[in-house]
Amino acid sequence: MPTEVPAPPEPAVAPRPRRRGRTALLIAAAVVLGLVAGTCTGYLVQADREPTRLPPLSQPVVDQAEGEVEPLSAAEDRRLRTDGDLRKLLLKRPQGARDAEFELGTDGWLNLADYARTYEEPGEVIGNLIGDEFRRAAVASWRVGSTHSVAIHLTQYRQEQTLAASANSEGAHYWAEESDTRSWPIPGTGDGMAYVHDTPEREAGYLPLYSAEAHAWRGDIAMNIWVYDTKPIPKKKIMDLAERQMGRL
Repeated sequence: MPTEVPAPPEPAVAPRPRRRGRTALLIAAAVVLGLVAGTCTGYLVQADREPTRLPPLSQPVVDQAEGEVEPLSAAEDRRLRTDGDLRKLLLKRPQGARDAEFELGTDGWLNLADYARTYEEPGEVIGNLIGDEFRRAAVASWRVGSTHSVAIHLTQYRQEQTLAASANSEGAHYWAEESDTRSWPIPGTGDGMAYVHDTPEREAGYLPLYSAEAHAWRGDIAMNIWVYDTKPIPKKKIMDLAERQMGRL
C-alpha cells in the first residue's frame, strides 16, 4: 500500500504593511486644528499691541583673519595617504616569514575578478562589487613555520552612492559569529571586532585547522584579517594584528 505523501507546506506570505489607525488620524487632525487656533490667537494678541521698533539693518563688520590657512601635513592628511599606494598601508611581513603557500593577486593587488574569487560564489559577488563601487584591493600574506599563515585585505570603495566599507565589515561580522566562537571589540574602531574560532575544521588526511579573523573599517577602506594554524590561535595574536593594521589607516 503506497505511503501517503504529506502536502508541502504553503509558502509563507510576507506580512502586509500595517494600516494607519483611526487614533493616529484623530491625533493628526487635532494637531492641525491646534496650529490653526494658535495662529488666529496670535494675530488677535498682536493687533492689540503697540508696534515694536525694529533694530537697525546695519551690523558691525567682523574683521577677517590675515594670511592663509596652513595645509595639513602628509602625516595629518589621511586622504593623501589612502589615495596613494594602498599596499604601503598594509602591515609589513614579520622577519623570518615566508611567502604564503597560495599567493593571491598580482604584486600585492587584487583586481575585481581576483577579489571575487575569494568568495564561494564569485559570479554573484562580481555584480555586488560593481554595485558597491569597488575601487581596488591590496593584499598581504605570509607564512611562519610550516603551519601558521596570515592574510590581510584592504578593500577601498569609491562611496559616491553607498557606504560600502561599513557594509563590508557588517557582512563579515555576520558570517564570523558562529557557534564556539569568542569575540572582542577592536579598540578605536567603533564596531570593529576580532574573532577566535575554538573548533577546528577537520578533513580526512589533513591536520585540524584552527582560525581567527578580524574585521573593521575606516573611511572608505574595509580591513579583513584571517589567521590559520594547526593549533589554537590565542586572542593576543589576532588582536595585535588588528590593532596595528588599523593604526596604519
